[in-house]
Amino acid sequence: MRSPSSKRQPLPSRSFALLLAMTPGVGAKTVVRVCSRNALLGRSPEEFLRLPGEVLREEYRLHRRAVANLIEGRSALLKSAQALEARLGALGVSLVTSVDAGYPALVEVFDPDPPGVLFLYGNMGLLDGRTFAVLSSRKSLPADHELIERLVEEGVLAGEVLVCGHDTPEYQRAAVVPLRWGSPRILCLDRGLFRVLGENLRDEAFRAARLWRYEFDPSVDLVVSPFRPESDFIGVNNKQRDRLVASLARRADFVQVAEGGNMHALARMALKAGRPVRISDRSPGYRSLVEAGAVAIS
Repeated sequence: MRSPSSKRQPLPSRSFALLLAMTPGVGAKTVVRVCSRNALLGRSPEEFLRLPGEVLREEYRLHRRAVANLIEGRSALLKSAQALEARLGALGVSLVTSVDAGYPALVEVFDPDPPGVLFLYGNMGLLDGRTFAVLSSRKSLPADHELIERLVEEGVLAGEVLVCGHDTPEYQRAAVVPLRWGSPRILCLDRGLFRVLGENLRDEAFRAARLWRYEFDPSVDLVVSPFRPESDFIGVNNKQRDRLVASLARRADFVQVAEGGNMHALARMALKAGRPVRISDRSPGYRSLVEAGAVAIS
C-alpha cells in the first residue's frame, strides 16, 4: 500500500497548459478551449488525460492527430512538458493563456481573436508602460526607413516603450533606436524564443542589434512569442506577429500602408479599439484612414 507521501502530486494548471501547447496537433485556441471546458466541468488535468478518444473528439472537438498524440504519447508528452517547464522556469520564462488573469489586457481589448498562448521573457513591467509602435509595410523605401527611425526616436525620447518585431528591415530599423538611447523594447516574435535568442536566451535578436549590445538583457527588454519555444518560422506567422505588435501598442504610427493590406487592417483595428493612430501622407491610402480618425503625419 502506498504511503501518502508516495502519491503522485496533482498536475498544476500551468503544467497542463504547457503540455497541451507542446502537443502536436493542438493549437493555441484549442489549449484555451480545453482549459475553459475543464474549469466549467470541474475536471482535473489527470481526469482529462484519462478520457477516451471519442470524448476528446466529440466533447472537446480535438482533431484526430491531437487525439492520437494525447492517447498514444501521454507519458512521453508529460515527461517532455515537465522537462521544458523546468527549463523555462530556470530561464525565467512565463506562460500565460487567454483564460489566465495575467494575460495582457491590451491584447484582449484589441484583437477579437487573440493568441491563445503567450510565452513571455524579460521585463514584464513594460506591459504597463506607455507603449507605442511604428509600423510599415514590407519593401518600404529608404525615405520610409528614415521616417521610421525619426518617429521611433521621438517616442523613445518622450519616455515611451517601443513594441516591434525583429526580422524585417522595417522592424530592425525601429528596434535599434532604443538600444542607442539605452531604452527598453518589447519584441514580438514570429517563431519560438529559442530560435531567436538561442538555447540560453542570451543572444540579441538580430545582427545589427549586436553592434549596440552583445547580449539580450531580460532586465531591460521583454520578448513575447505566441509560438512554441522550439518552433521555427512558417509563412502565416508574420501576420500573427504584426497583430501582436499592434495590440500591445497603446498608440501606433503607420509609415507606409498598402490600402487593403495587413497594415491597413491593423490601423483600422487600432482605431476601433480607441487607440491614437497617426498615418504618414507618404501612404497611398492615408486619406481613408484620416477620415476614419487617424492623424496625418506630413
